[in-house]
Amino acid sequence: MADDNQSQDGEMDDEERRQPEREVEEGRNRATEDQQKHGDPSEQLGDLDDALETHDYPTTTDELVEAYGDYEIQTQSGEKSLEEVLSLTKNQTYDSADDVRSRILGLIHR
Repeated sequence: MADDNQSQDGEMDDEERRQPEREVEEGRNRATEDQQKHGDPSEQLGDLDDALETHDYPTTTDELVEAYGDYEIQTQSGEKSLEEVLSLTKNQTYDSADDVRSRILGLIHR
């Protein structure tokens, strides 16, 4: 019987070690699903996508609007400027281009 308990303990340890790997994989799957559902962000954001990559971070909503407010973004209801898209949000801080993209894509896919 002791072998059964050791075997079960070993299985639980293996399960605990695999949990972080599963969480990372689930995150990747969600990102892939989002990209498939919403399309390639560079297509919707156009030239803004490249500009966001070279922007200095952290940055704020107000700084982004000041720098790129006139950039056109493809939305479900046609093209809108970045300023229009972000006009409904409060001034927040973004740590990376990915943070900004996620926020913009979330707003245009409502």
